[in-house]
Amino acid sequence: MLNLLFAGALAANPTSTDVALPSQPTPLHGTLLAPEGQPLAAAVIIPGSGPTDRDGNSPLGVRGGVLRQLAEGLADRGVATLRIDKRGIAQSAPAGFDESKLSIDIYAADARAWAAEVAARAGRPCAWLIGHSEGALVALVAAQDDDKVCGLVLLSPVGRKLGDELRAQLSNALPETMKGPAFAALSEMEAGNTVANIPGLESLFRPSVQPFLISVLNKDPEALAAAYDGALMLGHGSHDVQVTPDNTDRLAATQPRATRVIFEGVNHLLVQAPADRAGNLATYADPNVKLDAAVAPAVADFILADR
Repeated sequence: MLNLLFAGALAANPTSTDVALPSQPTPLHGTLLAPEGQPLAAAVIIPGSGPTDRDGNSPLGVRGGVLRQLAEGLADRGVATLRIDKRGIAQSAPAGFDESKLSIDIYAADARAWAAEVAARAGRPCAWLIGHSEGALVALVAAQDDDKVCGLVLLSPVGRKLGDELRAQLSNALPETMKGPAFAALSEMEAGNTVANIPGLESLFRPSVQPFLISVLNKDPEALAAAYDGALMLGHGSHDVQVTPDNTDRLAATQPRATRVIFEGVNHLLVQAPADRAGNLATYADPNVKLDAAVAPAVADFILADR
């Protein structure tokens, strides 16, 4: 209780600092948001899939800056955060080198390096990894046997292999004539093989991104969660129509020590949204949406809990 009371006072004037992390071929970039005084904890916020930047925005039409809002809410509770541009994205774009050489293991290695960086800057022995959507899988991979990771907060996580999740999403999104070729391509990539371009699905299955997809398809979130022996929070919105809440149920079933939190009326972006698909997805492009009021306090309470 004392920690939480002091956290409010510490965070009166949070400080935002651009951070460059040494890397090859060029540095990676992120934003450190630190509360005034000594932080009570430190965390790395890992964004989701595609060209999602450190704030949680994407040129594909996501505009609300929910990861920036999460960082601000955590700073109010005394938690310093480093929210990052992934390798190849936004200010870290020059560090992306050849897209065909990227893998989830490279992203995980970057997350471990960021954890060590923010822990050192905050004067903490370790840092938490907060992963959103695909970032949750990156966090799970990164945290295995790393003493610079205090624990994990997985928000809107995929709880099954990516192939199964993509089949479910594409079943809702594709016309019948495209489902067969798409699912056949997924099966080939699950076997470790690249495929030719599929008309209409070039952005999803373009040849240069297939090695990255294959690296993700080979990861099993349930097995990774079961093997992880650190503190683990699973947070999901009850109105998530992109990655449905049963994904969190699957992870919780494999790791009984996990803390599971369902945010009522909240969608994949962690904002209040209607249950109907069209209204739900319309919030993605709204620059004025607000992170649900329950999310940052729940994450802060978990991170700052006595253990």
